[in-house]
Amino acid sequence: MKVDVVRNILEANDSVAADLNAQFTTKGILALNLMSSPGSGKTSLLERTLTDLKSEFSMAVIEGDCQTENDARRVAATGARAVQINTKGGCHLDSSMVRDACAQLGLDGTDILVVENVGNLVCPAEFSVGEDFKVTILSVTEGDDKPEKYPFIFAESKVMILNKIDLLPYVNFNVDRACAFARSVNQDIAIFPVSATTGEGMTAWYDWLRRERAKKQL
Repeated sequence: MKVDVVRNILEANDSVAADLNAQFTTKGILALNLMSSPGSGKTSLLERTLTDLKSEFSMAVIEGDCQTENDARRVAATGARAVQINTKGGCHLDSSMVRDACAQLGLDGTDILVVENVGNLVCPAEFSVGEDFKVTILSVTEGDDKPEKYPFIFAESKVMILNKIDLLPYVNFNVDRACAFARSVNQDIAIFPVSATTGEGMTAWYDWLRRERAKKQL
């Protein structure tokens, strides 16, 4: 039956994801699953984070994309270790893909591992890749009702980063409305309004990374 097939796929994925998370915990690695729709500025935010925190943390990135290696090249230019996964049209990464990428990267000495998932607000949230936390980026050039239209990804996320706030004077986007929608599906979600272009708000995001990384060392 179709239902059984779907359940078996998810269970197999969760089994590998659990093994990955155990590895991350043993090595003291903070692992994040970074998700968003295409064009939210996900890679730009990652580039800025990697550059600004390179003196504090050893960071590695697994890049997911349907076809190109463009994002991995951008991330590697910051000095971070990066591996590209091309899904050949697939809409999300799964734990087996990430397991193979981790073997290629080598995790020893890594403080923070970021999995930049394929741009999509639906499928990536359904497949754990062994992360400690899901982080979803919403940009102000998208509709402020995205958390209402795609509730599952925001319900599953520990953090919502509201990116491109430097463009707020030029777009019809209500920050309070977007935050209210997000908190209506996840009252505990942490929200960081930022601009990866100007750097506004990035300090709060960095402080969150520092706190969560410190917890992994306990």
